[in-house]
Order: sequence, then structure tokens, then C-alpha cells
Amino acid sequence: MPRTRITRAAAAFAALAATALVLSACTKVEEGETPESSFPEQDIRLIIQANPGGGSDLSSRALATELEQILGVSVIPENMPGAAGALAMEYVGSQKADGYVIGFAPVEIAMLNTTQDANVLPENYDLLGQIMLAPGVISVGASSGIESLEDLVEKAKSGAVTVANSGAGSIWEAATIGLGTATDAEFTPVPYDGGATAVAAAASGETVASVSGLGEALAQGEAVRILAVMHDERHPDLDDVPTVEEALGEEVLFGGWGGIYAPKGLPDDVKETLEAAVKEAVESDAYQKFQKDSGNLVVYRDSAEWTEFVDEQFVLFQDLLG
Repeated sequence: MPRTRITRAAAAFAALAATALVLSACTKVEEGETPESSFPEQDIRLIIQANPGGGSDLSSRALATELEQILGVSVIPENMPGAAGALAMEYVGSQKADGYVIGFAPVEIAMLNTTQDANVLPENYDLLGQIMLAPGVISVGASSGIESLEDLVEKAKSGAVTVANSGAGSIWEAATIGLGTATDAEFTPVPYDGGATAVAAAASGETVASVSGLGEALAQGEAVRILAVMHDERHPDLDDVPTVEEALGEEVLFGGWGGIYAPKGLPDDVKETLEAAVKEAVESDAYQKFQKDSGNLVVYRDSAEWTEFVDEQFVLFQDLLG
């Protein structure tokens, strides 16, 4: 066969093969199959709204370690503190929705639009999954003479009681307000620069009490007395400490929850890949151990469940703080 005919035959065969591939892909889409995703092909940035060393930072880094093994690329934590988390969340929301910039969203994602002039609304993001919960605890100084939550409430009904929290507009300030509303007692929130310093203020007697995450209270050791947990059941590390409902008969539920989110509009395959990776990371033994050792609860909600929960929390804080 002449050389020209061989070349033309090869070209025709290549064109036929290409057409077959296209038709095959179309058939898979028509049958409802998801085309295999090549994501991720490069490193992923994980934006953290808090300073290094805090609960949000440590939870994010623990998850990032697991995500790297699952996704096969580096997941690089970047701290971007400021404006109670608004700086980081506004930044993430402004990035390209391709999955290469994600963030850790604390409870403040449902609060910031109420407590300050921030362009942070749950609807602005793709919420990929909740990864943890730090139930709130109410603590007093060990030498305060206050033995129970009932004692603290009675004291607050006879005059204002100062309660330290981790900062103006924080979940623990909202929890203090919520406790006062539920008990008809006068609790005055006092903002500090972080949960650790807030609990230290109660331990020293600078304030009467504090509301914080459990880990921050436990860090003060015997200098504080933990009166109650703001959760629907007792904490496994504090089985002798009642819930607020057990102590007072009033359900008061507040916690420092958090999860992973991304800019709104991720492609379906990218969102599915990230959501599945977050779930697998949360279920890993190493991550579960980290959260337990930190005094937190491992609470996972998938994208749909967490989106519904955050929307409910947004309405709650609108009513409480608006």
C-alpha cells in the first residue's frame, strides 16, 4: 500500500476512535454516571480565621493532616485572624470556586452578620461538613464560694454578675446572654482576648464567672469549678457535672462548633470529592483521638445536614442578638 494511503487510514482511525470516546462519555452522562474527576491536581489552602494555637487552629491542622493523606496533595493551613473571623470568611468567599481555597468556619459564620457589619452569610458559601463541637461550660473560681449553677443564678438575680467571655460578638458572649434570658438573671458579659484569658479572669476573681469551651476551662486545673455544661447531655470527661437543663430545668444549648467550607458554586465533582474527604478525615482514628484529647466532641454533619443546621443557628442568633 502506498505511504499516502497508510497515513490517511491512520488519520481516519484516530478520528473514529476520538468520536467513540466522545459518544461513550455522552452515554455515561445520559445514564446518570458521574465522570471521573481529576481534582485535586495542586495544593489546597485551608484558611483559618484564628491565631495559631487556639481551638480552631488546632482542629483545622489536625484535619488537614488527614486530608493530605486522603486527597494526595498538600493541604496548607494559613492563619488569617481578624474581625472575629470576618476577615478570613470574607476572603474565602471572594476566591474562585474551584476547591483549591477552603476554610474552617466557626459558629461565628452564623453570627457575624448580626453582631457587626460583615459580609458573612451562610448562603454565601458551600458548606462541606461539620467536624467538631466544643460544648460551652460555665465556670467560677474555686475560691468563689459558689458551689452550683443554682447559686450563681441566685446571685445574678440579686445583682449583676460579671461573666468573662472570649470577645465581643463571640459565641460565648451570646451564650452568656442566652443564659440570662433563660433564667431571668442579670449576667453582664465581659470580653477578653480569647477563651483562656477569660477563664483565667474567673479563676482569679476578676470576674464572677466565665463561659468558655471545656478545654479552656480544664487548662486552669483546680483553679476553677465547672458548674454546668451547655449541651443536651453530660460531657464524657465530666460525668459528675450536670447540664444546664439538669441543674435548672431550662434547656440552654450553646457550643463552639466548626466545619469546612468553600466559596459558593463549587463544581459538583469537586464538592463531592471534598465532602467525601472531610467525612473520611473526621472518621479517622487520629482525628478522633485528637478531638477527644482536646476535650471536644466529634460531631459530623454532611453538607446538606450542616447547611440546614447553620441556617437554623443563623435564625437563632438573629432572634437572640438582633
